[in-house]
Amino acid sequence: MAATKSFTLTSPDIASGQKVKPAQVFNEFGCTGQNISPALAWQNPPAGTRGFAVMVHDPDAPTGSGWWHWIVYNIPANVSSLPADAGNPAKGLMPKGAVQGRNDYGVHAYGGPCPPPGPAHRYFFRVHALKVDRIDAPVEASAALVGFNVNANTLAVAEIMALYGR
Repeated sequence: MAATKSFTLTSPDIASGQKVKPAQVFNEFGCTGQNISPALAWQNPPAGTRGFAVMVHDPDAPTGSGWWHWIVYNIPANVSSLPADAGNPAKGLMPKGAVQGRNDYGVHAYGGPCPPPGPAHRYFFRVHALKVDRIDAPVEASAALVGFNVNANTLAVAEIMALYGR
């Protein structure tokens, strides 16, 4: 049996277990970052991958359900990276066909970390390799609805868990 490479996610902007840099931090609600989505690159998706989704979640937010910072789905299977600031719709850096869902800030864009003062929160940057090329969710769908459809169609997940507190 041949060895298989695992599905991995890398970034020059964020690192597992490390503090999120000011460039990726939100710039409101008492936070003073630049709110630039990190560059992400993924390698070795499993056989049968027909598309990707990016989901960024803070499970430590004091909401009872965490906080969704970035939701991107319908990323074509031939795409293996997103450049820095792709989460800014005004820049036009998303791959053709990709959809930015509504995050918990209420916008269709990247929204960086900005937890309340206290202990650091965990931020899970996840790329899902999907067995479908399209998630049929309305653009105004909740993160929970998109997440349900993404998780129901996930073949594998690659992630970076970064930290941020103030």
